[in-house]
Amino acid sequence: MLAQLSIRDIVLIERLDLSFDAGLSVLTGETGAGKSILLDSLSLALGGRGDGSLVRHGGDKGQVTAVFDVAPDHPARQLVRDNGIDDEGDLIFRRVQSADGRTKAYVNDQAVSVQLMRQAGQMLVEIHGQHDDRALVDVNAHRLLLDAFGGLSAEAVTVAELYKTWRDAERALKRHREKVEAAAREADYLRASVEELEALAPEDGEEDSLAERRATMMKAERIASDINEASEFLNGNTSPVPLIASLMRRLERKSHEAPGLLEETVALLDAALNQLSDAQMAVETALRKTEYDPKELERVEERLFALRAAARKYSVPVTELPALAVRMITALADVDAGEELLKQLDGRVAIAKADFDAAASALSSKRHNTASALSAAVMAELPALKLERARFTATVESDPAQPTADGIDVVEFHVQTNPGTRPGPIMKVASGGELSRFLLALKVALADRGSAPTLVFDEIDTGVGGAVADAIGQRLKRLSATVQVLSVTHAPQVAARAATHLLISKGPSEKQAETIATRVARMDDKGRTEEIARMLAGASITEEARAAAARLLSGNH
Repeated sequence: MLAQLSIRDIVLIERLDLSFDAGLSVLTGETGAGKSILLDSLSLALGGRGDGSLVRHGGDKGQVTAVFDVAPDHPARQLVRDNGIDDEGDLIFRRVQSADGRTKAYVNDQAVSVQLMRQAGQMLVEIHGQHDDRALVDVNAHRLLLDAFGGLSAEAVTVAELYKTWRDAERALKRHREKVEAAAREADYLRASVEELEALAPEDGEEDSLAERRATMMKAERIASDINEASEFLNGNTSPVPLIASLMRRLERKSHEAPGLLEETVALLDAALNQLSDAQMAVETALRKTEYDPKELERVEERLFALRAAARKYSVPVTELPALAVRMITALADVDAGEELLKQLDGRVAIAKADFDAAASALSSKRHNTASALSAAVMAELPALKLERARFTATVESDPAQPTADGIDVVEFHVQTNPGTRPGPIMKVASGGELSRFLLALKVALADRGSAPTLVFDEIDTGVGGAVADAIGQRLKRLSATVQVLSVTHAPQVAARAATHLLISKGPSEKQAETIATRVARMDDKGRTEEIARMLAGASITEEARAAAARLLSGNH
Protein backbone atom coordinates (compact mmCIF):
# COMPACT_ATOMS: atom_id res chain seq x y z
CA MET A 1 0.00 0.00 0.00
CA LEU A 2 0.95 3.68 -0.22
CA ALA A 3 2.64 4.42 3.12
CA GLN A 4 3.96 7.96 2.67
CA LEU A 5 3.77 10.82 0.22
CA SER A 6 6.17 13.77 0.39
CA ILE A 7 5.72 16.78 -1.89
CA ARG A 8 8.04 19.76 -2.32
CA ASP A 9 7.27 22.88 -4.38
CA ILE A 10 4.50 21.51 -6.60
CA VAL A 11 1.97 24.20 -7.65
CA LEU A 12 0.41 25.42 -4.36
CA ILE A 13 2.11 22.79 -2.22
CA GLU A 14 5.22 24.18 -0.58
CA ARG A 15 6.12 21.32 1.75
CA LEU A 16 3.90 18.39 2.57
CA ASP A 17 4.58 15.06 4.29
CA LEU A 18 1.66 12.64 4.53
CA SER A 19 1.39 9.16 5.95
CA PHE A 20 -1.41 6.81 4.97
CA ASP A 21 -3.02 3.86 6.70
CA ALA A 22 -4.68 0.75 5.39
CA GLY A 23 -8.43 0.83 4.82
CA LEU A 24 -10.42 3.78 3.53
CA SER A 25 -8.92 7.27 3.65
CA VAL A 26 -10.84 10.29 2.39
CA LEU A 27 -9.58 13.69 1.34
CA THR A 28 -12.02 16.56 1.63
CA GLY A 29 -11.86 20.33 1.38
CA GLU A 30 -13.39 23.24 -0.38
CA THR A 31 -13.20 23.55 -4.14
CA GLY A 32 -9.80 24.94 -5.14
CA ALA A 33 -8.10 23.89 -1.93
CA GLY A 34 -5.66 21.67 -3.82
CA LYS A 35 -7.15 18.16 -3.86
CA SER A 36 -6.44 17.74 -7.57
CA ILE A 37 -2.89 19.00 -7.03
CA LEU A 38 -2.37 16.22 -4.51
CA LEU A 39 -3.48 13.60 -7.03
CA ASP A 40 -1.42 15.21 -9.80
CA SER A 41 1.60 14.96 -7.50
CA LEU A 42 0.92 11.28 -6.81
CA SER A 43 0.48 10.66 -10.52
CA LEU A 44 3.83 12.37 -11.18
CA ALA A 45 5.55 10.03 -8.69
CA LEU A 46 3.99 7.06 -10.49
CA GLY A 47 5.48 8.02 -13.87
CA GLY A 48 2.73 10.33 -15.07
CA ARG A 49 3.38 13.06 -17.58
CA GLY A 50 5.60 15.85 -16.27
CA ASP A 51 5.15 19.54 -16.93
CA GLY A 52 7.27 22.52 -15.95
CA SER A 53 4.09 24.36 -14.91
CA LEU A 54 3.77 21.98 -11.96
CA VAL A 55 6.75 23.61 -10.25
CA ARG A 56 5.72 26.14 -7.58
CA HIS A 57 6.00 29.74 -8.75
CA GLY A 58 9.50 31.09 -8.14
CA GLY A 59 11.09 27.65 -7.75
CA ASP A 60 13.49 25.95 -10.11
CA LYS A 61 12.29 22.43 -9.39
CA GLY A 62 9.73 20.39 -7.49
CA GLN A 63 9.88 16.88 -6.10
CA VAL A 64 7.45 14.13 -5.14
CA THR A 65 8.39 10.98 -3.21
CA ALA A 66 6.00 8.05 -2.72
CA VAL A 67 6.86 5.20 -0.35
CA PHE A 68 5.14 1.84 -0.79
CA ASP A 69 4.92 -1.02 1.67
CA VAL A 70 4.74 -3.94 -0.75
CA ALA A 71 4.44 -7.69 -0.20
CA PRO A 72 7.62 -9.69 -0.97
CA ASP A 73 5.94 -11.55 -3.84
CA HIS A 74 4.33 -8.51 -5.48
CA PRO A 75 5.01 -8.26 -9.26
CA ALA A 76 6.33 -4.70 -8.85
CA ARG A 77 9.24 -6.05 -6.81
CA GLN A 78 10.05 -8.60 -9.48
CA LEU A 79 9.94 -5.87 -12.12
CA VAL A 80 12.45 -3.64 -10.34
CA ARG A 81 14.68 -6.66 -9.59
CA ASP A 82 14.63 -7.61 -13.27
CA ASN A 83 15.93 -4.11 -13.99
CA GLY A 84 18.85 -4.42 -11.58
CA ILE A 85 17.34 -2.40 -8.73
CA ASP A 86 17.66 -3.47 -5.10
CA ASP A 87 14.12 -4.00 -3.76
CA GLU A 88 14.96 -4.68 -0.12
CA GLY A 89 12.60 -2.85 2.23
CA ASP A 90 10.02 -0.37 0.96
CA LEU A 91 9.78 0.67 -2.68
CA ILE A 92 10.54 4.40 -2.90
CA PHE A 93 9.51 6.28 -6.04
CA ARG A 94 10.95 9.79 -6.46
CA ARG A 95 10.30 12.18 -9.33
CA VAL A 96 12.08 15.49 -9.75
CA GLN A 97 10.34 18.04 -11.99
CA SER A 98 12.37 20.99 -13.27
CA ALA A 99 10.77 24.28 -14.22
CA ASP A 100 12.26 23.93 -17.71
CA GLY A 101 10.14 20.80 -18.27
CA ARG A 102 12.79 18.16 -17.71
CA THR A 103 12.17 15.37 -15.22
CA LYS A 104 14.25 12.72 -13.47
CA ALA A 105 12.89 9.45 -12.12
CA TYR A 106 14.31 7.31 -9.32
CA VAL A 107 13.29 4.01 -7.75
CA ASN A 108 15.04 3.21 -4.48
CA ASP A 109 17.45 6.07 -5.24
CA GLN A 110 18.53 4.51 -8.54
CA ALA A 111 17.89 6.47 -11.73
CA VAL A 112 15.32 4.78 -13.99
CA SER A 113 13.38 5.58 -17.12
CA VAL A 114 9.98 7.20 -16.74
CA GLN A 115 8.57 4.24 -18.67
CA LEU A 116 9.83 1.79 -16.03
CA MET A 117 8.51 4.02 -13.24
CA ARG A 118 5.11 4.16 -14.96
CA GLN A 119 5.04 0.39 -15.51
CA ALA A 120 5.83 -0.31 -11.85
CA GLY A 121 3.48 2.44 -10.69
CA GLN A 122 0.53 0.90 -12.54
CA MET A 123 1.11 -2.28 -10.57
CA LEU A 124 0.90 -0.38 -7.28
CA VAL A 125 -1.78 2.30 -7.72
CA GLU A 126 -4.88 2.75 -9.84
CA ILE A 127 -6.29 6.27 -10.06
CA HIS A 128 -9.91 6.46 -11.22
CA GLY A 129 -12.16 9.43 -11.76
CA GLN A 130 -15.07 10.51 -13.93
CA HIS A 131 -12.72 11.14 -16.84
CA ASP A 132 -9.96 8.63 -16.15
CA ASP A 133 -11.56 5.20 -16.02
CA ARG A 134 -8.56 3.41 -17.48
CA ALA A 135 -9.79 -0.03 -16.52
CA LEU A 136 -12.83 0.57 -18.72
CA VAL A 137 -11.07 2.26 -21.65
CA ASP A 138 -8.70 -0.53 -22.64
CA VAL A 139 -10.55 -3.54 -24.03
CA ASN A 140 -7.53 -5.69 -23.29
CA ALA A 141 -7.97 -4.78 -19.62
CA HIS A 142 -11.52 -6.15 -19.80
CA ARG A 143 -10.12 -9.61 -20.56
CA LEU A 144 -7.61 -9.32 -17.72
CA LEU A 145 -10.36 -8.30 -15.28
CA LEU A 146 -12.60 -11.15 -16.41
CA ASP A 147 -9.75 -13.67 -16.01
CA ALA A 148 -8.95 -12.25 -12.58
CA PHE A 149 -12.59 -12.54 -11.49
CA GLY A 150 -12.79 -16.17 -12.60
CA GLY A 151 -9.35 -17.16 -11.31
CA LEU A 152 -8.31 -17.88 -14.89
CA SER A 153 -5.07 -15.88 -14.98
CA ALA A 154 -2.84 -18.95 -14.65
CA GLU A 155 -4.71 -20.72 -17.45
CA ALA A 156 -4.37 -17.60 -19.60
CA VAL A 157 -0.60 -17.69 -19.06
CA THR A 158 -0.56 -21.37 -20.11
CA VAL A 159 -2.51 -20.55 -23.27
CA ALA A 160 -0.03 -17.76 -24.08
CA GLU A 161 2.87 -20.18 -23.65
CA LEU A 162 1.20 -22.82 -25.85
CA TYR A 163 0.53 -20.15 -28.47
CA LYS A 164 4.22 -19.24 -28.47
CA THR A 165 5.23 -22.90 -28.76
CA TRP A 166 2.88 -23.34 -31.71
CA ARG A 167 4.06 -20.20 -33.51
CA ASP A 168 7.72 -21.08 -32.86
CA ALA A 169 7.11 -24.53 -34.37
CA GLU A 170 5.47 -22.91 -37.41
CA ARG A 171 8.42 -20.57 -37.88
CA ALA A 172 10.86 -23.49 -37.65
CA LEU A 173 8.82 -25.40 -40.24
CA LYS A 174 8.74 -22.38 -42.54
CA ARG A 175 12.49 -21.81 -42.28
CA HIS A 176 13.26 -25.46 -43.03
CA ARG A 177 10.81 -25.61 -45.91
CA GLU A 178 12.39 -22.54 -47.49
CA LYS A 179 15.82 -24.05 -46.99
CA VAL A 180 14.83 -27.36 -48.57
CA GLU A 181 13.04 -25.70 -51.47
CA ALA A 182 16.04 -23.49 -52.19
CA ALA A 183 18.35 -26.51 -52.02
CA ALA A 184 16.05 -28.59 -54.22
CA ARG A 185 16.21 -25.95 -56.95
CA GLU A 186 19.98 -26.43 -57.00
CA ALA A 187 20.02 -30.17 -56.43
CA ASP A 188 21.59 -31.08 -59.79
CA TYR A 189 24.20 -28.36 -59.44
CA LEU A 190 24.93 -29.49 -55.88
CA ARG A 191 25.35 -33.13 -56.84
CA ALA A 192 27.72 -32.30 -59.70
CA SER A 193 29.67 -29.92 -57.48
CA VAL A 194 29.90 -32.42 -54.64
CA GLU A 195 31.16 -35.09 -57.04
CA GLU A 196 33.76 -32.68 -58.43
CA LEU A 197 34.94 -31.55 -54.99
CA GLU A 198 35.00 -35.07 -53.61
CA ALA A 199 37.11 -36.16 -56.59
CA LEU A 200 39.39 -33.17 -56.14
CA ALA A 201 39.55 -33.81 -52.36
CA PRO A 202 41.16 -30.47 -51.41
CA GLU A 203 43.08 -30.45 -48.15
CA ASP A 204 43.79 -27.67 -45.67
CA GLY A 205 47.09 -25.91 -46.47
CA GLU A 206 47.57 -27.85 -49.68
CA GLU A 207 47.90 -24.81 -51.95
CA ASP A 208 50.78 -23.35 -49.94
CA SER A 209 52.75 -26.60 -49.85
CA LEU A 210 52.27 -27.21 -53.59
CA ALA A 211 53.24 -23.64 -54.48
CA GLU A 212 56.37 -23.90 -52.36
CA ARG A 213 57.39 -27.24 -53.92
CA ARG A 214 56.77 -25.90 -57.44
CA ALA A 215 58.85 -22.78 -56.77
CA THR A 216 61.74 -24.90 -55.47
CA MET A 217 61.75 -27.18 -58.51
CA MET A 218 61.53 -24.24 -60.94
CA LYS A 219 64.49 -22.53 -59.26
CA ALA A 220 66.48 -25.78 -59.47
CA GLU A 221 65.75 -26.01 -63.19
CA ARG A 222 67.08 -22.49 -63.77
CA ILE A 223 70.47 -23.04 -62.00
CA ALA A 224 71.05 -26.68 -62.94
CA SER A 225 72.76 -25.81 -66.28
CA ASP A 226 75.27 -23.53 -64.54
CA ILE A 227 76.09 -26.22 -62.02
CA ASN A 228 76.51 -28.77 -64.79
CA GLU A 229 78.87 -26.42 -66.61
CA ALA A 230 80.91 -25.99 -63.43
CA SER A 231 80.97 -29.77 -62.96
CA GLU A 232 82.08 -30.29 -66.55
CA PHE A 233 84.88 -27.76 -66.13
CA LEU A 234 86.12 -29.32 -62.92
CA ASN A 235 85.67 -32.97 -63.85
CA GLY A 236 85.59 -33.13 -67.66
CA ASN A 237 88.28 -33.33 -70.36
CA THR A 238 89.10 -29.67 -69.89
CA SER A 239 89.57 -29.98 -66.15
CA PRO A 240 92.73 -28.12 -64.98
CA VAL A 241 93.37 -30.68 -62.26
CA PRO A 242 95.55 -33.12 -64.34
CA LEU A 243 97.56 -30.24 -65.81
CA ILE A 244 98.20 -28.66 -62.39
CA ALA A 245 99.09 -32.06 -60.90
CA SER A 246 101.61 -32.76 -63.74
CA LEU A 247 103.14 -29.31 -63.37
CA MET A 248 103.46 -29.73 -59.60
CA ARG A 249 105.20 -33.08 -59.99
CA ARG A 250 107.77 -31.62 -62.43
CA LEU A 251 108.46 -28.72 -60.12
CA GLU A 252 108.88 -31.08 -57.19
CA ARG A 253 111.58 -32.99 -59.12
CA LYS A 254 113.33 -29.75 -60.05
CA SER A 255 113.18 -28.36 -56.51
CA HIS A 256 116.09 -30.64 -55.45
CA GLU A 257 118.26 -28.99 -58.03
CA ALA A 258 117.56 -25.50 -56.73
CA PRO A 259 116.86 -25.71 -53.00
CA GLY A 260 114.80 -22.82 -51.57
CA LEU A 261 113.53 -21.70 -54.96
CA LEU A 262 110.44 -23.83 -55.78
CA GLU A 263 109.20 -25.14 -52.43
CA GLU A 264 106.63 -22.33 -51.92
CA THR A 265 105.29 -22.68 -55.46
CA VAL A 266 104.87 -26.43 -55.01
CA ALA A 267 103.03 -25.91 -51.71
CA LEU A 268 100.65 -23.40 -53.29
CA LEU A 269 99.93 -25.73 -56.20
CA ASP A 270 99.26 -28.56 -53.77
CA ALA A 271 96.80 -26.31 -51.89
CA ALA A 272 95.14 -25.37 -55.15
CA LEU A 273 94.66 -29.03 -56.00
CA ASN A 274 93.04 -29.63 -52.62
CA GLN A 275 90.68 -26.66 -53.11
CA LEU A 276 89.78 -27.89 -56.57
CA SER A 277 89.07 -31.33 -55.14
CA ASP A 278 86.73 -29.76 -52.55
CA ALA A 279 85.07 -27.74 -55.27
CA GLN A 280 84.50 -30.93 -57.28
CA MET A 281 82.80 -32.55 -54.30
CA ALA A 282 80.66 -29.45 -53.64
CA VAL A 283 79.54 -29.27 -57.24
CA GLU A 284 78.56 -32.93 -57.17
CA THR A 285 76.53 -32.33 -54.02
CA ALA A 286 74.78 -29.35 -55.61
CA LEU A 287 74.00 -31.43 -58.68
CA ARG A 288 72.38 -34.11 -56.58
CA LYS A 289 70.28 -31.48 -54.79
CA THR A 290 69.06 -29.98 -58.02
CA GLU A 291 68.04 -33.28 -59.41
CA TYR A 292 64.22 -33.54 -59.74
CA ASP A 293 61.75 -35.50 -61.75
CA PRO A 294 60.21 -33.29 -64.43
CA LYS A 295 57.13 -35.45 -64.17
CA GLU A 296 56.82 -34.49 -60.50
CA LEU A 297 56.87 -30.82 -61.47
CA GLU A 298 54.18 -31.55 -63.99
CA ARG A 299 52.08 -33.38 -61.40
CA VAL A 300 52.50 -30.55 -58.85
CA GLU A 301 51.53 -27.92 -61.41
CA GLU A 302 48.50 -29.88 -62.57
CA ARG A 303 47.28 -30.28 -58.96
CA LEU A 304 47.90 -26.63 -58.12
CA PHE A 305 46.17 -25.38 -61.25
CA ALA A 306 43.22 -27.72 -60.65
CA LEU A 307 42.73 -26.34 -57.13
CA ARG A 308 42.92 -22.75 -58.32
CA ALA A 309 40.55 -23.41 -61.19
CA ALA A 310 38.00 -24.86 -58.74
CA ALA A 311 38.43 -21.83 -56.48
CA ARG A 312 37.70 -19.50 -59.40
CA LYS A 313 34.71 -21.58 -60.43
CA TYR A 314 33.11 -21.46 -56.97
CA SER A 315 34.29 -17.90 -56.19
CA VAL A 316 36.09 -18.84 -53.00
CA PRO A 317 39.75 -18.89 -51.96
CA VAL A 318 41.49 -22.26 -52.37
CA THR A 319 41.73 -22.44 -48.57
CA GLU A 320 37.91 -22.48 -48.32
CA LEU A 321 37.36 -25.33 -50.80
CA PRO A 322 37.28 -28.02 -48.04
CA ALA A 323 34.66 -26.02 -46.06
CA LEU A 324 32.67 -25.41 -49.25
CA ALA A 325 32.62 -29.13 -49.92
CA VAL A 326 31.27 -29.75 -46.41
CA ARG A 327 28.54 -27.09 -46.87
CA MET A 328 27.49 -28.51 -50.20
CA ILE A 329 27.38 -32.03 -48.80
CA THR A 330 25.21 -30.73 -45.93
CA ALA A 331 22.93 -28.88 -48.33
CA LEU A 332 22.59 -31.98 -50.47
CA ALA A 333 21.82 -34.00 -47.36
CA ASP A 334 19.08 -31.46 -46.54
CA VAL A 335 17.59 -32.11 -49.96
CA ASP A 336 17.79 -35.85 -49.52
CA ALA A 337 16.58 -35.89 -45.92
CA GLY A 338 14.43 -32.74 -46.15
CA GLU A 339 11.12 -34.40 -46.81
CA GLU A 340 11.46 -36.60 -43.75
CA LEU A 341 12.38 -33.67 -41.52
CA LEU A 342 9.55 -31.65 -43.02
CA LYS A 343 7.14 -34.39 -41.99
CA GLN A 344 8.56 -34.34 -38.47
CA LEU A 345 8.31 -30.56 -38.18
CA ASP A 346 4.83 -30.64 -39.68
CA GLY A 347 3.86 -33.14 -37.01
CA ARG A 348 5.25 -30.92 -34.27
CA VAL A 349 3.21 -27.98 -35.57
CA ALA A 350 0.08 -30.10 -35.63
CA ILE A 351 0.65 -31.28 -32.04
CA ALA A 352 1.45 -27.75 -30.80
CA LYS A 353 -1.64 -26.32 -32.51
CA ALA A 354 -3.83 -29.09 -31.11
CA ASP A 355 -2.50 -28.39 -27.60
CA PHE A 356 -3.18 -24.67 -28.02
CA ASP A 357 -6.64 -25.23 -29.52
CA ALA A 358 -7.62 -27.51 -26.65
CA ALA A 359 -6.35 -25.13 -23.96
CA ALA A 360 -7.81 -22.06 -25.69
CA SER A 361 -11.17 -23.77 -26.14
CA ALA A 362 -11.27 -24.83 -22.49
CA LEU A 363 -10.33 -21.31 -21.39
CA SER A 364 -12.94 -19.83 -23.70
CA SER A 365 -15.64 -22.01 -22.20
CA LYS A 366 -14.66 -20.89 -18.70
CA ARG A 367 -14.58 -17.27 -19.81
CA HIS A 368 -18.15 -17.52 -21.11
CA ASN A 369 -19.29 -18.95 -17.76
CA THR A 370 -17.25 -16.36 -15.85
CA ALA A 371 -18.70 -13.56 -17.98
CA SER A 372 -22.20 -14.52 -16.85
CA ALA A 373 -21.10 -14.61 -13.21
CA LEU A 374 -19.28 -11.26 -13.46
CA SER A 375 -22.26 -9.66 -15.17
CA ALA A 376 -24.54 -10.89 -12.38
CA ALA A 377 -22.14 -9.67 -9.67
CA VAL A 378 -21.92 -6.19 -11.18
CA MET A 379 -25.68 -6.08 -11.80
CA ALA A 380 -26.25 -6.83 -8.12
CA GLU A 381 -24.40 -3.62 -7.20
CA LEU A 382 -26.18 -1.33 -9.67
CA PRO A 383 -29.57 -0.71 -7.98
CA ALA A 384 -28.03 0.83 -4.87
CA LEU A 385 -25.94 3.08 -7.14
CA LYS A 386 -29.11 4.37 -8.80
CA LEU A 387 -28.41 2.39 -11.93
CA GLU A 388 -31.29 -0.01 -11.36
CA ARG A 389 -32.55 0.44 -14.92
CA ALA A 390 -29.11 -0.18 -16.42
CA ARG A 391 -27.68 -3.47 -17.56
CA PHE A 392 -24.03 -4.53 -17.52
CA THR A 393 -22.83 -7.38 -19.71
CA ALA A 394 -19.38 -8.86 -20.02
CA THR A 395 -19.44 -10.07 -23.62
CA VAL A 396 -17.11 -12.76 -24.91
CA GLU A 397 -16.79 -13.09 -28.68
CA SER A 398 -14.94 -16.27 -29.65
CA ASP A 399 -13.35 -16.88 -33.05
CA PRO A 400 -11.11 -19.97 -33.33
CA ALA A 401 -10.06 -18.74 -36.78
CA GLN A 402 -8.42 -15.65 -35.23
CA PRO A 403 -6.22 -17.02 -32.42
CA THR A 404 -3.84 -14.79 -30.46
CA ALA A 405 -1.61 -15.24 -27.45
CA ASP A 406 -4.68 -14.28 -25.38
CA GLY A 407 -6.67 -17.21 -26.76
CA ILE A 408 -9.63 -17.09 -29.13
CA ASP A 409 -11.72 -14.55 -27.24
CA VAL A 410 -12.32 -10.82 -27.36
CA VAL A 411 -13.78 -9.60 -24.07
CA GLU A 412 -15.60 -6.29 -23.88
CA PHE A 413 -17.83 -4.69 -21.28
CA HIS A 414 -21.17 -3.48 -22.69
CA VAL A 415 -23.87 -1.49 -20.92
CA GLN A 416 -27.45 -0.48 -21.52
CA THR A 417 -28.17 2.60 -19.43
CA ASN A 418 -31.93 2.69 -20.01
CA PRO A 419 -34.51 0.18 -21.21
CA GLY A 420 -35.15 0.44 -24.92
CA THR A 421 -31.73 1.86 -25.73
CA ARG A 422 -29.18 -0.09 -27.69
CA PRO A 423 -26.45 -1.77 -25.60
CA GLY A 424 -22.93 -0.75 -26.55
CA PRO A 425 -19.33 -0.49 -25.36
CA ILE A 426 -19.26 1.01 -21.91
CA MET A 427 -16.98 3.92 -22.89
CA LYS A 428 -19.34 5.00 -25.68
CA VAL A 429 -22.67 4.60 -23.91
CA ALA A 430 -22.15 5.61 -20.28
CA SER A 431 -21.78 9.21 -19.08
CA GLY A 432 -18.91 10.32 -16.84
CA GLY A 433 -20.84 9.82 -13.62
CA GLU A 434 -22.24 6.49 -14.78
CA LEU A 435 -18.76 5.32 -15.74
CA SER A 436 -17.51 5.99 -12.23
CA ARG A 437 -20.36 4.03 -10.69
CA PHE A 438 -19.98 1.15 -13.14
CA LEU A 439 -16.29 1.08 -12.30
CA LEU A 440 -17.03 1.04 -8.58
CA ALA A 441 -19.50 -1.82 -9.03
CA LEU A 442 -16.91 -3.69 -11.08
CA LYS A 443 -14.20 -3.13 -8.47
CA VAL A 444 -16.50 -4.31 -5.69
CA ALA A 445 -17.33 -7.45 -7.69
CA LEU A 446 -13.64 -8.12 -8.24
CA ALA A 447 -12.77 -7.33 -4.61
CA ASP A 448 -9.05 -8.15 -4.22
CA ARG A 449 -8.76 -9.77 -7.64
CA GLY A 450 -7.33 -7.95 -10.62
CA SER A 451 -6.56 -4.81 -8.64
CA ALA A 452 -3.53 -2.82 -7.61
CA PRO A 453 -2.98 -2.73 -3.82
CA THR A 454 -3.99 0.94 -3.72
CA LEU A 455 -7.09 2.36 -5.41
CA VAL A 456 -7.63 6.10 -5.71
CA PHE A 457 -11.11 7.43 -6.57
CA ASP A 458 -11.27 11.07 -7.59
CA GLU A 459 -14.70 12.57 -6.91
CA ILE A 460 -16.65 9.62 -8.30
CA ASP A 461 -19.58 10.74 -6.16
CA THR A 462 -19.94 14.06 -7.98
CA GLY A 463 -23.51 14.88 -8.93
CA VAL A 464 -25.23 12.08 -7.00
CA GLY A 465 -27.78 12.33 -4.23
CA GLY A 466 -27.56 11.25 -0.61
CA ALA A 467 -28.72 7.66 -1.10
CA VAL A 468 -26.33 7.06 -3.98
CA ALA A 469 -23.49 8.74 -2.12
CA ASP A 470 -24.20 6.47 0.85
CA ALA A 471 -24.17 3.43 -1.44
CA ILE A 472 -20.83 4.59 -2.88
CA GLY A 473 -19.49 5.00 0.65
CA GLN A 474 -20.60 1.50 1.59
CA ARG A 475 -18.85 0.01 -1.41
CA LEU A 476 -15.66 1.96 -0.89
CA LYS A 477 -15.67 0.70 2.69
CA ARG A 478 -16.12 -2.89 1.49
CA LEU A 479 -13.31 -2.47 -0.98
CA SER A 480 -11.02 -1.12 1.75
CA ALA A 481 -11.23 -4.45 3.57
CA THR A 482 -9.02 -6.01 0.88
CA VAL A 483 -7.12 -3.07 -0.66
CA GLN A 484 -6.12 0.40 0.41
CA VAL A 485 -8.64 2.98 -0.83
CA LEU A 486 -8.09 6.74 -1.11
CA SER A 487 -11.09 8.82 -2.11
CA VAL A 488 -11.35 12.50 -2.91
CA THR A 489 -14.97 13.28 -2.08
CA HIS A 490 -17.53 16.00 -1.61
CA ALA A 491 -20.08 13.56 -0.17
CA PRO A 492 -20.44 13.54 3.63
CA GLN A 493 -21.89 10.02 3.42
CA VAL A 494 -18.59 8.82 1.92
CA ALA A 495 -16.39 10.83 4.29
CA ALA A 496 -18.23 9.44 7.32
CA ARG A 497 -17.23 5.87 6.45
CA ALA A 498 -13.49 6.55 6.33
CA ALA A 499 -10.97 5.20 8.77
CA THR A 500 -8.73 8.21 8.08
CA HIS A 501 -9.93 11.69 7.19
CA LEU A 502 -7.53 14.24 5.66
CA LEU A 503 -8.63 17.86 5.29
CA ILE A 504 -7.10 19.88 2.47
CA SER A 505 -7.07 23.65 2.84
CA LYS A 506 -5.25 26.75 1.69
CA GLY A 507 -3.44 29.28 3.88
CA PRO A 508 -0.48 31.62 4.07
CA SER A 509 2.87 30.13 3.13
CA GLU A 510 5.22 29.32 5.99
CA LYS A 511 8.08 30.92 4.03
CA GLN A 512 6.27 33.86 2.47
CA ALA A 513 3.19 35.22 4.21
CA GLU A 514 1.98 37.01 1.09
CA THR A 515 1.71 33.73 -0.85
CA ILE A 516 -0.78 30.89 -0.54
CA ALA A 517 0.08 27.24 0.10
CA THR A 518 -1.95 24.06 0.30
CA ARG A 519 -2.04 22.27 3.63
CA VAL A 520 -3.27 18.84 4.68
CA ALA A 521 -4.34 17.98 8.22
CA ARG A 522 -5.31 14.61 9.69
CA MET A 523 -8.66 15.13 11.41
CA ASP A 524 -9.53 13.93 14.92
CA ASP A 525 -13.10 13.04 15.90
CA LYS A 526 -14.06 16.63 16.69
CA GLY A 527 -12.50 17.93 13.50
CA ARG A 528 -14.23 15.25 11.44
CA THR A 529 -17.59 16.23 12.87
CA GLU A 530 -17.00 19.86 12.01
CA GLU A 531 -15.81 19.07 8.44
CA ILE A 532 -18.72 16.74 7.69
CA ALA A 533 -21.11 19.38 9.09
CA ARG A 534 -19.57 21.86 6.63
CA MET A 535 -20.06 19.37 3.81
CA LEU A 536 -23.72 19.02 4.84
CA ALA A 537 -24.55 22.68 5.48
CA GLY A 538 -22.09 24.68 3.38
CA ALA A 539 -20.27 27.77 4.58
CA SER A 540 -22.69 28.45 7.50
CA ILE A 541 -22.46 25.50 9.88
CA THR A 542 -25.50 25.06 12.11
CA GLU A 543 -25.99 22.95 15.20
CA GLU A 544 -28.40 20.85 13.21
CA ALA A 545 -25.64 20.16 10.71
CA ARG A 546 -23.26 19.21 13.51
CA ALA A 547 -25.86 16.85 14.95
CA ALA A 548 -26.45 15.28 11.54
CA ALA A 549 -22.69 14.88 11.11
CA ALA A 550 -22.39 13.20 14.47
CA ARG A 551 -25.20 10.80 13.54
CA LEU A 552 -23.47 9.96 10.26
CA LEU A 553 -20.22 9.23 12.03
CA SER A 554 -21.80 7.19 14.81
CA GLY A 555 -23.81 5.18 12.33
CA ASN A 556 -20.68 4.19 10.43
CA HIS A 557 -18.49 2.99 13.29
